[in-house]
Amino acid sequence: MLYFGVILNLFSTMDDFIAARSQMAMSLGFHIIFACVGMVMPFFMCIAHYLYLKTGNEIYKGLTKAWSRGVAILFATGAVSGTMLSFELGLLWPGFMKHAGPIFGMPFSLEGTAFFIEAIALGFFLYGWNRFNKWFHWATGLVVGISGIASGILVVAANAWMNSPAGFDYVDGKYINIDPIQAMFNDAWFSQALHMMLAAFVATGFAVAGVHALMIIKKKNVSFHTAAFRISALAACIAALLQPISGDISAKDVGKRQPAKLAAMEAHFETEARASFLIGGIPDEENGTVKYGIKVPGLLSFLAYGDIDKPVTGLHDIPRDEWPPVAITHYAFQIMIGLGMLLVLLSILYFIALFKKKSWLKSTWLFKLFVIAIPLGYIALEAGWVVTEVGRQPWIIYGIMRTIDAVTPMPGIAYSFYVFTTVFVSLSVAVIYLLYRQITMVGYLYDPTDPNFKLKK
Repeated sequence: MLYFGVILNLFSTMDDFIAARSQMAMSLGFHIIFACVGMVMPFFMCIAHYLYLKTGNEIYKGLTKAWSRGVAILFATGAVSGTMLSFELGLLWPGFMKHAGPIFGMPFSLEGTAFFIEAIALGFFLYGWNRFNKWFHWATGLVVGISGIASGILVVAANAWMNSPAGFDYVDGKYINIDPIQAMFNDAWFSQALHMMLAAFVATGFAVAGVHALMIIKKKNVSFHTAAFRISALAACIAALLQPISGDISAKDVGKRQPAKLAAMEAHFETEARASFLIGGIPDEENGTVKYGIKVPGLLSFLAYGDIDKPVTGLHDIPRDEWPPVAITHYAFQIMIGLGMLLVLLSILYFIALFKKKSWLKSTWLFKLFVIAIPLGYIALEAGWVVTEVGRQPWIIYGIMRTIDAVTPMPGIAYSFYVFTTVFVSLSVAVIYLLYRQITMVGYLYDPTDPNFKLKK
């Protein structure tokens, strides 16, 4: 009982504002993984299904069914975690929803429609084998992927509105002249949506390719896993090579609209022309210095504005109470950039293997690199969201409403945080277990070349 009382005391001492932010961050951190897999895997499934329809190769049919079961598992968990997030917006941030709901509610309502279509199409695909025309059946799978991408873009558009408020006039503390269309298509929606969609393909593609590479290394159902590896690795590598382009678009957008975020990302304290791009470094917010960083002169000015001589605003020219947490934003940005460049290098190696060094495609070392890359895309993805969300602080609606003014006055949010954390951890354990069973039972259920194959025709 004494131990239980100590635990309760620890829970109750967490500040409600920090607890609310932590709960939202934790929920988003889990959901974004489920959502990304749900957006990308249907396309992998459709590619495998198309190859089966064109070639008649039973391996591709088994791969389609294997991936479709994974899509179903992650669709269900994504639906649960997404629903929880929707409730949390109202429960944790009523001040925000009171004013923002009528303005940016349209993308959320449209996202619900896309989710509804996705659910119907997934049901058609899972139970449509040998019941529909083969190309109509394939098309239902494609609709699952398109609907998932639409859902992701619409949710990101709502988040982009928080970074670039539009579609209303703010006069004397009131939100008037509301235009939901303008709010949805705000200045940040395209750059954020493009960056997010490519990040989803990078993270999911490398994770899937890495899992199948591991099975190839272990020499389990090699033909099956090689087919899966080729589809996922190709998609991941194409997206990884495109991602720096979207990153450049995003950097220029942030430099234009959110100078404080850009300055925090680069721990840039002094306004200067030919601003240096900082690699690494430990920022000291109190003294406005950075230790141990490597500076590339002029590169930050070029990345932010396309002009090496244009000054970049430093944090010291921004009111101190409008600074984001500099260290967290900077470290997250460095992690995102660093891991992204590692995946670009791996992508270049893979394309060299495809077109110049085909012997590498049978080399264990290449597959081991993909195994190492399994978590890297998702770590970069999570770091990117830290940059987006923490870098916007102290604003929940940039320049309009501070985060602390939107939090619920309800006490005891710390208990809610721990309950939701338990739910998400439990959900993740269940998902990992189910996906592990899918992978380990591949030969028995899906690979027609396996002697234990018993998949019903």
